[in-house]
Amino acid sequence: MSDEITHPTIQDGWFREISEMWPGQAMALRVKKVLHHEKSKYQDVLIFESTDYGNVLVLDNVIQCTERDEFAYQEMITHLALNSHPNPKKVLVIGGGDGGVLREVVKHECVEEAVLCDIDEAVIRLSKQYLPHMAAGFKSPKTTVHVGDGFKFLEDYKNAFDVIITDSSDPEGPAEALFQKAYFELLHGALKEGGVITTQGSENQWLHLSLITELKKSCREVFPVVEYAYTTIPTYPSGQIGFMVCCKEAGRDVSKPLRKLPEEEENKRYRYYNSRIHEASFVLPTFAALALK
Repeated sequence: MSDEITHPTIQDGWFREISEMWPGQAMALRVKKVLHHEKSKYQDVLIFESTDYGNVLVLDNVIQCTERDEFAYQEMITHLALNSHPNPKKVLVIGGGDGGVLREVVKHECVEEAVLCDIDEAVIRLSKQYLPHMAAGFKSPKTTVHVGDGFKFLEDYKNAFDVIITDSSDPEGPAEALFQKAYFELLHGALKEGGVITTQGSENQWLHLSLITELKKSCREVFPVVEYAYTTIPTYPSGQIGFMVCCKEAGRDVSKPLRKLPEEEENKRYRYYNSRIHEASFVLPTFAALALK
């Protein structure tokens, strides 16, 4: 068919994610149909329907989310932070143009305002079209959206937010600045007293332990409380991704949720997160715990 969309990562009906960030291994998903491809101002954006994981968003040839497993990431990066804060009212999401984190943020009744800043309008526009369940947070009356550079956006805010969540792509290309000390200093300044951040924490203990160690070191130079937690998710490299959880208030134990729902309510609200997994996600295998001391 002449109107069939092609992409170099898709051959013989399979999408292949091959990257120097995970040398010697690859991830593949079987493709049912390519739905969209465009080069935005900032990155290559591909969306396809897979045979087993629903619709898949790919940026610069790297899987960002799939409909089947996205909640394992979105829920953890969001609720680890929000439930480590006694009363989060104003929340900022940097990145997260697919809307998944927003969807989770606005579930909290105490949140009065959720602000999202993503550099690429294409991700927001296409997620609304092809990932409507994830993008549901855009419809919330609590939500405000800014299209622009998160780094620059933060420079205008001091003592403004209770929680800031950085839902970025990998530390290459447009997201590279979001993994450096200067960025964490901006986050610290934009937080109110007692504020909490979570940030995509340099991928995976099996593949990027040295990166995670450096990131934790940078965070510790800025925040008095810095902990690493992780979640399991099949379509991310080696089935795992981690988060830095930092707090502006010395002595806060972010590994213990300050706010909990009854178990029945948790089961209705969340598909992955619960108060027990909140605590468990900070318990690291010995090799990683020793490296991140």
